[in-house]
Amino acid sequence: MFKITGLDKITKELDQLQRVIGGLDGEIGQVKFDPSDPASIESAISDVENMIDQKAGHYASNSMAASIIEQMKDTYRQAILDKAAEARAARDNA
Repeated sequence: MFKITGLDKITKELDQLQRVIGGLDGEIGQVKFDPSDPASIESAISDVENMIDQKAGHYASNSMAASIIEQMKDTYRQAILDKAAEARAARDNA
């Protein structure tokens, strides 16, 4: 017979990960920005990152949760950049 150790730590990390995912599920918040103003776009990105940190940042010491948090930030950053580019293109084609 052999002994398995470390399951308590993994169980705790998985529980935290579930809380992070639950906290980030749904609407995180709303931001507005001027698609032709890079400073406004960066401010919106910063605002979203702060919203994510407020909801889940206290689990950042959990490596699995930290990975999800960073992926969420990257996803929202790209979404804001894409929306800004689409708005500029629509304005230029009008």
